[in-house]
Order: sequence, then C-alpha cells, then structure tokens
Amino acid sequence: MVPPAAQGGARDTGRPRVVIAGAGFGGLWAARTLAGHPVDVVLVDRRNYHTFLPLLYQVAAAELGPTDIAYPVRSIFRSAANVDVRLAEVTGVDAHAHEVDTSQGSLRYDYLVLGLGSVTHYFGVEGAAEHAFPLRWMDDAIPLRHHVLACFEAAAAEPDPERRRRLLTFAVVGGGPTGVEFAGALAELIHGPLLPDYPSIDRREVLVVLLEMGDRLLSTMPPHLGGYAATRLRKRRVDARLGVRVEAIRPGEVLLAGGERIRTETVVWTAGIQGDPAVRGWGLPVGRGGRVLVGDDLSVEGHPGIYVVGDLAYREDDSGHPLPQVAQVAIQQGRAVGKNVLRKLRGEPAKPFHYVDPGMLAVIGRNAAVAHVFGRTFKGIVAWILWLTIHITWLIGFRNRALVLVNWAWNYVFFRRSVRLILPGLRAEVAAADRPGCDAPSE
Repeated sequence: MVPPAAQGGARDTGRPRVVIAGAGFGGLWAARTLAGHPVDVVLVDRRNYHTFLPLLYQVAAAELGPTDIAYPVRSIFRSAANVDVRLAEVTGVDAHAHEVDTSQGSLRYDYLVLGLGSVTHYFGVEGAAEHAFPLRWMDDAIPLRHHVLACFEAAAAEPDPERRRRLLTFAVVGGGPTGVEFAGALAELIHGPLLPDYPSIDRREVLVVLLEMGDRLLSTMPPHLGGYAATRLRKRRVDARLGVRVEAIRPGEVLLAGGERIRTETVVWTAGIQGDPAVRGWGLPVGRGGRVLVGDDLSVEGHPGIYVVGDLAYREDDSGHPLPQVAQVAIQQGRAVGKNVLRKLRGEPAKPFHYVDPGMLAVIGRNAAVAHVFGRTFKGIVAWILWLTIHITWLIGFRNRALVLVNWAWNYVFFRRSVRLILPGLRAEVAAADRPGCDAPSE
C-alpha cells in the first residue's frame, strides 16, 4: 500500500492545496492568513514548535526557559480545520511536477510557500563552524547555556591558572543586535546571580569580549545608538572591541588579524546568516547570501505558484538595499503571500509587496536598550520599556506571555535567574561536538 504522504497527503478534498515549508514567522503568518478559507494548507516543519527567535539569546543566557519562547504548531492551528501540520524535513522541490519532497514522502501542491529561514554564515573563517557556538535555533541555545554554566563549574575546581582564565573568558563575534543582546545578557548573568554562587571565583578573572569588525555596533541603527550600546556594555564589564577581524578560531583560542590571540574555551558566533544552502540544488534562482530572488509579489520568476518569504527571500527596498532578515519582514511577507494566494483563487491580480518598517530595537541589559521606531530614536529605560512591550505583544500564546512576564519581573526585582540547570543529556551532546569542553577540570 502506498502511504498517504506519497499520495499527496491524507486530506485531499479537491480544493487547491498550499504547501508551506517552514513554521517560522513567514510560514506561520502565511498559514494563519489562509486559515478558514476554501483552500487546503499543509504546513511542514522539522520541528513541532514555533520559536520566538528575538528572545532566543535569553534562553542561552539562562534568563528564560525553552518553553517560554516556543509554542506547539499544532496548538496554534487547533481550530483551523483546513490546516494540516506535518513534522517532516523538506528535502527538495520538483517545480515541474508541483511536488515537495520531504522526509515523510512527497506532497503535491498548487501553491508552494518556502519559508525555510536561514542558517549561520561563517564567512569562510577558519575553524568557526567547528569550534564556535552558533546562536540561531533552540538546538543551539540550550547547549550554549549548558556550556557556559559548565565552564564555571570547571573553573571553580581548576588549579591551573591558565586554563582557569580560558574557562572564564567568553568571546562573542558580531556586533549586531544578537551579539549585543547576548553579550549584555551574559554579563548580567555572570555578575548578577552566577558569581555569588561561586565564591572561589574572583570577578576580575571573568572576561566577556565582544568582537566587531566594523567601526561601530548595531550598524543598521543610527550611529549614536551604536555608541550608546558600546558605552553601556563597557559599564557592564563587557570588553567591546571595534574594528577587529577574526582570522581563525581554534581549540582554546581566537586568532585576530594582526596576530593577537584571545585564549578562551567559549566562542559564540553571531556575525551573520545566509539562506538555507539546500535550496541551491532545487533549481531556483539564488542571489546574494544564498537567498532566492523573488519578484514584486514575492513569487519566483519562471516557477508559477512558488513564493518565498522571510530570511530566504531576496528582495530590495526602494533605496536598492536588500530587506533585512528580521521577524517583521517575514511576518509581513507571510501575510502578503497568503492574501495573494486568495486573490489568485478569486481570479484577481496579485498585489506587490511593500515593507512597512516598524523600526529596530536592541536591549543591552537591565534598564538599557536602544530603539529606532516611529521615525524617532530612543535609548535608556524608555527604549527598554518599548522593547519589553513589543516583545511581549508579539509572543504567541497567553501562557508564553505570562511566563515571560513573570520571569522578567522576578529577574528585575530580585536580580536572580532561575534557569541554571546543567542537564545530563546535554553534557554528552556537547562533549560529542567538536568544540572545547568544560565538563571537568584538567588533571
């Protein structure tokens, strides 16, 4: 007997079928737009949950737990009778046959929405992929959190001063929003709840260094906000270095241009992302950064019925700059594609996509953030409150909003994080990876 997946899916009503690959912001909002309409939607993702990626760094920094920012995809569409969710990995697209290949078989489609997102881009830096921790998915954040906590455990018992310094040095590569936010959160974790737990460790032994190749942090924001971010990070004991280029990452060290070496067991890579490289072999036009070239309506020229949204889509704004790979772009594109599919079904022409930029925000730490929103710039506690409000609003699910709000309130009042568990299963996972380990002191 042929399995249902190979026949194009169990739910075959004869209505037009939209297959959405990826339950990130773009794919999720496309599916939400199509929910309840006379069309069959199949949402495919290799994970059974949607992750609120703007807060992923807080999981890595032990401020939030994984379930605080993740929500089951099936629960989101529980009341949407026309949306079918599949736990599978998309492995290919046959545009001529109108089929999507997945790890659970093939799916026929009338319209295909690719929202597979992006992966970490190492820019060819020697050893970066092998020895640095990326911070792109939940699968990255939890092992990184484990690693940081395990380094403190190892340092507390380490008699060798040189290895102890390496264990307590944390290098973050990339001065964009993720790098700035993680460096600030890591410094607050260390100098807030962690050091009192380890009385044998002197705070002067700990170093958090942020490495940025450009001449300022947060290059997509106005320059004075990047300057403010650098100042606030340094006040939080982060060594923010500008104009430095990483040449190589090796076990136990980061090599900078000019020959300087930073001895460390922990390198976190937040310097860039690129479109999913698997798409290059699917016959779609791929441009800069591994992103698929799309037209005004986010469709792929020469491939009728295929749309691309989010980080994977390459589209320039009116000034000729590529749209940023951020959540708001993906959300707006997902909605636009969903509406255009419905227009097509009604025999109406598609509408071109126009991005409405709501602005950019980045939090540096307690009571400190920067924001470029509503055509204005904010910094300090005003920007911090804006950041809190916007992120709580966009979280999916009342439970998640409540959990995050309670955790933030607890951390703010008592300045103590509660998610400081080193899980045995992750110890084996990190040890198996080809990265520096902090599981035990040296002999």
